Amino acid sequence: MKYKQNRKLEEITESTLIVGADITKKVHVARAQDFRGIEYGSRLTFENTHAGFNRLIRWIRTLQAEHEKTHVLFGLEPTGHYWLPLAQFLRKQGIQVVLVNPFHVKRSKELDDNSPTKNDVKDAKVIAQLVKDGRYSEPNVPTGVYADLRIAMIQRDRLTEDLKQVKNRMHHWFDRYFPEYPAVFKNWEGKASLYTLKHFPLPKDILERGAERIAAEWKTVVQRAVGRKRAEWLVQTARNSIGLTEGLTMARMELQMLLEQYEFLRRQMDQLSTKIQELLQSIPGTREMLSIPLIGWATVAGFLSEVGPLTAYDHPQQVIRLAGLNLKENSSGQHKGRTRITKRGRPRLRSLLFKAILPLTAHNPEFRALHRYLTTRPENPLKKMQSMIALCCKLVRVLFTLGKKQKTYDAHRMLGDVRLSQLQTAA
Repeated sequence: MKYKQNRKLEEITESTLIVGADITKKVHVARAQDFRGIEYGSRLTFENTHAGFNRLIRWIRTLQAEHEKTHVLFGLEPTGHYWLPLAQFLRKQGIQVVLVNPFHVKRSKELDDNSPTKNDVKDAKVIAQLVKDGRYSEPNVPTGVYADLRIAMIQRDRLTEDLKQVKNRMHHWFDRYFPEYPAVFKNWEGKASLYTLKHFPLPKDILERGAERIAAEWKTVVQRAVGRKRAEWLVQTARNSIGLTEGLTMARMELQMLLEQYEFLRRQMDQLSTKIQELLQSIPGTREMLSIPLIGWATVAGFLSEVGPLTAYDHPQQVIRLAGLNLKENSSGQHKGRTRITKRGRPRLRSLLFKAILPLTAHNPEFRALHRYLTTRPENPLKKMQSMIALCCKLVRVLFTLGKKQKTYDAHRMLGDVRLSQLQTAA
């Protein structure tokens, strides 16, 4: 990656004004210097408002005029989401915004004063120094349909967590008032089960209705899969239930509130899923990515929401590094440490790839064969988890190639002639 470092250093010339800013929720601090590290002027403290941003622009333009600088390189530390409005404002003003790694800021803050002191003023200077040395990255801020897709997928993850919480509370309710209910309805989210929970959820209610009436009511919402036998089973279960019999008024109210939350979240999830699939249709290459067996729209949408347009990358290894799946080595002299993944990239993307590779290694013939080969090959066999990580990288390369070149999935091309011969020899 040395050539990238050289390219960044070549872009920083005598005409470049380097600005480092420490970002907080309400008040930011900025400091400026030249390509040699000589600081210009005094630090600027400005608010996270439109007036504060305009004050920053006037300060930058004044320094440019005083020191004859034609190019501004504005570095900042991506602190949560607070940096996004400022970055957008600066880009509209024609100022190049770059990011420095918070880990680098933490490690290099003692270089100037040999002190572990941390404050906003010092951090702003450390950020500017890192930018001067070319130790920055250009932000991958999504725009257009990719911005909508990222927001939609983040919201989908939140809805999934909310649904999981509601389902856990439902099981908690069953454990207290009707522990035997899941034996009758293994999936309480079915139509007949939801009708039961809305109209006669407690054992007492079921016994009062009787099997014949329950079966007749079920027929109004479900035509198949439930009938008289299931109703008799439910009545017998209710008769022998060990559930609580006190506080039933509030138990009914609690259940109704949980069901309302569940239906509301399900409705939101369905609407969001429809919108995400509409967004995918407008992105080139998604149809080809979906041609991979067992890869669904949620995986492709999650992948593109984190990666952005594939045309912005020259090689799939860049995406692998973005996911934090590239390897790191810990060796010194004759000591050979364990090789691990860096985990320095996007955790959401890394988690998505790992969840996607699990069904692929179990049911996709090509990925299953690769997994078996990597874990059983005579030379340097991998452990199962190591093989899964290697296949996550393989999945990135496949998705990248299909999406960028817009080619349909081909099992033979995915394996390649060399790997195919290795698999045949191992078999």
